[in-house]
Amino acid sequence: MNETVIHIYVNTPGQLPNYDTIGEALTSIDAGLYEHTPLAEGQSPLDDKPFSTAQSFPAEYSDLPPVIIHIGEGIYREKLVITRPNITFLGAGCEKTTIVYGQGAKEVLPDGTNRGTFRTAAVRIDTHDFTAKHLTFQNDAGYGHTVGQALALYVDGDRIAFEDCVMLGSQDTLFTAPLPIKEAKPGGFKGPGEAKPRVLGRHYFKECLLRGDVDFIFGGAIAYFEDCVLFSQKPGNRVPPESPDGEIFYGYVTAASTPQGQPFGYVFQDCHLISDCPPASVLLGRPWREWGKTVFLHCKLGEHIHPKGWDDWGKDHDHFFYAEYDSYGPGANPEGRASFSHQLTAEEAAEYTPENVLQGWKPLQDDEL
Repeated sequence: MNETVIHIYVNTPGQLPNYDTIGEALTSIDAGLYEHTPLAEGQSPLDDKPFSTAQSFPAEYSDLPPVIIHIGEGIYREKLVITRPNITFLGAGCEKTTIVYGQGAKEVLPDGTNRGTFRTAAVRIDTHDFTAKHLTFQNDAGYGHTVGQALALYVDGDRIAFEDCVMLGSQDTLFTAPLPIKEAKPGGFKGPGEAKPRVLGRHYFKECLLRGDVDFIFGGAIAYFEDCVLFSQKPGNRVPPESPDGEIFYGYVTAASTPQGQPFGYVFQDCHLISDCPPASVLLGRPWREWGKTVFLHCKLGEHIHPKGWDDWGKDHDHFFYAEYDSYGPGANPEGRASFSHQLTAEEAAEYTPENVLQGWKPLQDDEL
């Protein structure tokens, strides 16, 4: 690996090279090595052109030097696609640097079709070895029951890390690719990942805040969340149609689609689950696909978490795996959880270390940023 580090600046007076937008900064990197066309206002990337992946880069691109993009204070209303490997976004602080865009799945496109979930992302990471620190990612399209799913982040790649970041949205705030192999209904995957080979990525989130309502952390990646805050927001006046008689479920924190045969999916360690929803109105997770895996370890659960904890979404109980270890707070209820969920022993919980879950990858090591 080339150890030379390239520093690029956005909206940072006194530093060179300095750009007005993040898109301009991305386009300037390794100019001519691969296609990166700035997006026009309202344009959705890859709507009308073939998909290419980071894995398709010629071999000589594997030695590209790392790039750090320093993003100054400001609100950047940009829809971004990152395709170059080994990039770091370094913001000025979560309250000072925000990347935001607003598109929802129900939006009708010129051809008469809906935009769909996977073409709404404010930021899509389609490469490996990406890191983000000290900034906010947001999709401000609106509540899911009004605009449909609206991704703040679409993360598709391996060795992707976030530290001290905020992800804000409503339904489907964070998508951790890959997509499942098969769609549940025709057209369900319409967008950049539908024809792409599935790559099981490893993603890491440290001291981040994630906010949403329905399935706001979802996907098939191996993802480790450490010391994060998960905020289940009340989605306006929405009453989800799947709520049973006599109860209203305002949301689900997770919807994993872990591929069959994988030992780990989503792991939450020392996280804090908070909400402005009523007591007992939010569930920890439901399986987007049959083999979804989600585990909470020593997490503080607010009173918004329903006593049963989990929903099976009509899936076979012998396939998916939901578990907790040492949950505490008013939302903890080890004796009363859904019968298909598990309470881990100390020995079982000890297997869920970052080293084991992330298969030896050590994110943010020796990092002085």
